[in-house]
Amino acid sequence: MDRNIVYPGSIPLDTDMLSFNRNVMTAIGALAQATLGPGSVVDGLECTPSPSGLAVQIGPGVITGLEPLDFVPYRSLAADTSDSIVKMGINIASTTVPLPSPPTTPGYSVAYLIEATFQEIDTNPVVLPYYNAANPSQPFSGPNGTLAQQFTMRRQVVQLQAKAGPVSAGGTPSLPPIDNGWVPLYSVVVNAGDLAVNLANITPLATAPSLPYKLGQLKPGFGSGIAVFTSAGTFTVPAGVTQVQAETWGAGAGSPASTATNATEGGAGGGYACKRVTGLTPGQPIEIIVGIGGQAGTVSGQPATGGGSSAFGPYVGATGGDAGGYTPGNGVFGDINVQGGSATPVFGSQLFGGQGGTGAMGGGMVSTTGQYGGNGWFPGGGASGAAAGRYNGGQGAGGLVVVRW
Repeated sequence: MDRNIVYPGSIPLDTDMLSFNRNVMTAIGALAQATLGPGSVVDGLECTPSPSGLAVQIGPGVITGLEPLDFVPYRSLAADTSDSIVKMGINIASTTVPLPSPPTTPGYSVAYLIEATFQEIDTNPVVLPYYNAANPSQPFSGPNGTLAQQFTMRRQVVQLQAKAGPVSAGGTPSLPPIDNGWVPLYSVVVNAGDLAVNLANITPLATAPSLPYKLGQLKPGFGSGIAVFTSAGTFTVPAGVTQVQAETWGAGAGSPASTATNATEGGAGGGYACKRVTGLTPGQPIEIIVGIGGQAGTVSGQPATGGGSSAFGPYVGATGGDAGGYTPGNGVFGDINVQGGSATPVFGSQLFGGQGGTGAMGGGMVSTTGQYGGNGWFPGGGASGAAAGRYNGGQGAGGLVVVRW
């Protein structure tokens, strides 16, 4: 960072201290931008009901944002609006935010948006002593003895406000739009007749730019979190996360039942795909599809079926293996796409069915050690075939979706 140079015996200037303050602010801002980025980030600012009635209390915390070096002159230093740095607004004490205009009609409610922004203000006015050249022992009170107060602190703080949405009857009231230059923090719902805020009605917003991890909690690459799906569901993008690594395995196929004289081939294995998915939004729901293992063929007439496909939303997926045994599943849209294994056909002897196809990247083959078809190995393995003599086939192994961030 820049540093001022002063000399013994030189007359001190007000700009010496002002430049020192600006240089320190610039250096800290550059470090904040290098670690947090230029966008707004909030830390702390916990929202709880206020003990003083229909209001919330926002705890101590910080907001960052890219701002001009100085909008207005910093006393003797000129304003600088052409250069920008990351500045930090800091609240070291809790702030009470009133909730205006609550609904009065029974059965109605309103949702308040609690939002924050960076604010820089000059405060702490004081009548300062000034040097009096005509009588050095009697300083002036204020410049030229005018008794005028002057600001002595340029503060950088978190400004907070509650913005009411439309009053609605029943259901979930909607939030108002976010103001330009502000960031969303919380939704607070108030019902007609409420005299205080219910803690259960305070909801942190997924779009809030909260700092999800401290430095000591971070790990290189992906690995801070993991979600494993063995059945269909929904993945909600965690707070502070905009990219994930998604892996998908398609399911393995079942194998047919044998006839009195013919053994059967196994089912093909499912495919695999892996992709780094970027551009996500915290709170975004993503549908998870997990392929179901193919059904076993039975001597009573149930045909064997292929394995189902797995998918991480529209971003990446893997198809299942074919019950015919020779068309394995494949990865789709992945950075890495791997084909599953084909089933091994029956050679000569009718004592054993064919082996099931390998599920890509993990599902093993299963060979028949008895007369019935063997179930495929998880994830995505195809079932092995049945030996001659009218025996049921095996069940294909299910698929899998793993998400890391």
